[in-house]
Amino acid sequence: MQTIDLAIIILFLIGNTLFGLWHGKSNNNSRDYFHGGHNLPWIISMLSIVASETSVLTFVSVPGLAYRGDWSFLQLAMGYIIGRIIVSFVLLPMYFKHGVSSIYEIIGIRFGPAMQKLAALVFLVTRTLGDAVRFLAAGVVVQVVTGWNLPLSIMIIGIVTLIYTLSGGIKAVIWLESFQFALYLLGGILSIVFLLYNIDRTLPDILATLGSSGKLNIINTDTHIFTNPFTFFSAFIGGILLSLSSHGVDYMMVQRVLGCKNLKSAKKAMIGSGFFVFFQFSVFLFAGSLISIFMHGATVEKDREFAFFIVHYLPAGLKGLLIAGVLSAAMSTHSSAINALASSTVNDILGGKASLGFSRWISFFWAVLLIIVALMFDTGNKAIVMVGLEIASFTYGGLLGLFLLSKSKRSFHPASLGIGLVASMGIVFVLKFLGLAWTWYITVSVAVNLLTATGIDITFFKKRAQKFQ
Repeated sequence: MQTIDLAIIILFLIGNTLFGLWHGKSNNNSRDYFHGGHNLPWIISMLSIVASETSVLTFVSVPGLAYRGDWSFLQLAMGYIIGRIIVSFVLLPMYFKHGVSSIYEIIGIRFGPAMQKLAALVFLVTRTLGDAVRFLAAGVVVQVVTGWNLPLSIMIIGIVTLIYTLSGGIKAVIWLESFQFALYLLGGILSIVFLLYNIDRTLPDILATLGSSGKLNIINTDTHIFTNPFTFFSAFIGGILLSLSSHGVDYMMVQRVLGCKNLKSAKKAMIGSGFFVFFQFSVFLFAGSLISIFMHGATVEKDREFAFFIVHYLPAGLKGLLIAGVLSAAMSTHSSAINALASSTVNDILGGKASLGFSRWISFFWAVLLIIVALMFDTGNKAIVMVGLEIASFTYGGLLGLFLLSKSKRSFHPASLGIGLVASMGIVFVLKFLGLAWTWYITVSVAVNLLTATGIDITFFKKRAQKFQ
């Protein structure tokens, strides 16, 4: 990297830190720290959602999917849009009606505090593992750019993130995410412009070449819908259920819309994020396709394709801009996970009884734990983005099923709900062993949760009723 690149990176890192410290002055209690005074603009919340869910994974892994294959990943994004529309009209009204600080309070109101703690525990475990993968993805970028080893890269990102997260709280996190989303999306667009300018062929000729080789294919017509996660039916249905779960019952995502001033604003943020994600995926897939032509399909280590291109081919200044945007977005995504984990711990596990100072200590604990777990991860032969999505699929079905049961009028025994939740997660291990595509995990686990909890509850109450006759 040239001096101007390093200067841009350092400037952004310092800016992130100072912004977080400045926002720390407006946090008077834990509610400010975790919810930002419920006065966040819906556009900012929308961009924050997109940055939180896809920033580093998109940058690192999605261009590689197009580099090595086609655009079939967009089938998931189509399902994402439908899933968020369902969340906006089924789950968000329930959250705003009860005015909850954590969405798992709905479970507590309906089924008691024990089930609320269990649901929160499932979220904490899932989010820790999922964001450790995101953290790993950020480390991969730093590793390629700097030449440092992966553990050192992870440690540096974690330490810098920790500085501003503990002070700024959710307001700093969301505003930073929104700005950084725009920054790295601009970087992706500028990369496309650079590639089109430097590939000695016209755009129609480039598109014709990509099309004839099948690299622009979006719809996958493979009939093996239960073993191939990217057949259209499998990916589209999987995308709906994944988005319905991740943005409806995952507190980290819902936390962003809970900071909006009313339900109408929250719906705008949630639905708008689906369309922005689709656009974002399209940009980075197109970049990956162009890089495959620019580099003549050269063999590059998996998930390093775009980062390799940035380091070796982009000019000074533009290179620094992209790297700074990705690193700062990576840290902001990491900080949002820390804040959500700490918020759920305070509201769901501790009953909301925590001072601002203690809330920051809890955030510190989660920050350190995420660093440790990220250092332990090994993605093997899978793309990092796939590892992250598969981890979420193990538990999202159970949580979604629990929220669906909360909308029924039946009085469930806590034991029935607990067994149903455990069964819904256990079945995923069986499905994975049997070779079912991961896009079906949530669908099957939701069904198992509903059927198991209802079946056991009917049996339990029937036996109890017979006992007292």
